[in-house]
Amino acid sequence: MTVVPRLVLSAPSSGHGKSALAIGLLAAFADRGVDVAGFKVGPDRVDAAYLGLAAGRPGRILDPRLVGADRIAPLVGHGAAGAGLAVVQGSMGLYDSLAGRPESESTAAVATALLSPVVLVVDVAATGQSVAALVHGFRSYDEQLWLGGVILNRVASSRHEKLLRAALDDIGVPVYGALRRQDLPSVLPARRYGAVPALARTDEATRAVRRLGEAVAATVELDRLLALARSAPPLPAPPWTPQPGREDGGPRPVVAVAGTPGGSYSDPETVELLRAAGAEVVTVDPLHDEALPAGTGALVVGGGLPESYAELLSANRRLCIAVAELARTGRPVVAEGAGLLWLARELDGLPMCGVLDAVGTRRDGLVVGYRQATALTDSLMGPAGTVVAGHKEHRGVLTPRAGARPAWSWDGGAPEGFVWRGVHASQLTLHWAAYPQLAARLVDAAVAAAADPETARPDGVPA
Repeated sequence: MTVVPRLVLSAPSSGHGKSALAIGLLAAFADRGVDVAGFKVGPDRVDAAYLGLAAGRPGRILDPRLVGADRIAPLVGHGAAGAGLAVVQGSMGLYDSLAGRPESESTAAVATALLSPVVLVVDVAATGQSVAALVHGFRSYDEQLWLGGVILNRVASSRHEKLLRAALDDIGVPVYGALRRQDLPSVLPARRYGAVPALARTDEATRAVRRLGEAVAATVELDRLLALARSAPPLPAPPWTPQPGREDGGPRPVVAVAGTPGGSYSDPETVELLRAAGAEVVTVDPLHDEALPAGTGALVVGGGLPESYAELLSANRRLCIAVAELARTGRPVVAEGAGLLWLARELDGLPMCGVLDAVGTRRDGLVVGYRQATALTDSLMGPAGTVVAGHKEHRGVLTPRAGARPAWSWDGGAPEGFVWRGVHASQLTLHWAAYPQLAARLVDAAVAAAADPETARPDGVPA
């Protein structure tokens, strides 16, 4: 039985302020000395990184499509171990789903799976007594949902607040806070910088999180919210654990994971799985480190590396050369998302690592969505025919889209990605908690490549 005090923070739609409020809540409770944990519904690793900065422990994503609905509660139990409060930030509106599967993938579905109370954040800038009809509709739409109360955002005045509270009191919905229009300023770094400011704990990101925490502490009834969170029953499943992959006491290969001193561009579970599989995991910063960690036997570049840092990635020529040499000698290299562009010959005319014979270009349009992909080639990701669920979010495209040995195929799209020697590179990002065997395969491949780099190819192809 795993007891985790918890809240799910959602809204009628995007734009009501739930991201700023979730970050502010974590910062406010952390400032009070409460050990907190932050989670984000959906594949948004940027929001997760800021939740992690506010909480002081890694922010994690909860995506039923990527990890399976049955892993949602276990991942919360794992990520919130020892915490006095877990805050789950919803995605879009409460009953919305990116892929049109609200019954299993919406924030409401996640809240129901977690047996968690929901606090609805409502932007009331242009709303009066009708707020009661809106909230009542969200409460009654799904009888399994536990709507614990609301937080009002962008309240115009004390008179406005009194009117709103009276309307909600008439339908028996508690109000846990009322923020004025200026209380949640737009202080977070621009999203084009991705998760980097939060993971690197820059002054700008740290100040922004602190300011949001102060705003929430001054306007939200934290004690009442914590009491609501503590009323949640035990989680309905035991915590997830990264299962050990190697128990033979053999060599521990060094696996470099791209990131910053504050965290990696991969999901936290990826690092935990690699360690459980026997790896010594060391962070390498593609933007600043000029060399791979000593003894590096494998490299993982997660999907959180943003495309907007192309100039810095290109300028770091020493590291680019080191990555190219690592790949040339057959060591395992996994690149997801923008990591694929970093391995290309060039991006927008800027030289990159040159591992892949392809040229990248950034475009204005954003490609985003889930894909059910089938492996076309034996690789680190598994044998040909392996089926996975992944997510794509990128502006950069490669020419060609795939190498001679493509990584994936999916309905409605041409083959994508590159498999070459020990390299698996694709803009498709997986959540490794759904495929824990990936870490063991990578560690085994690193050990084999170190023993015989000329013949130990994960794809079985000689150099």
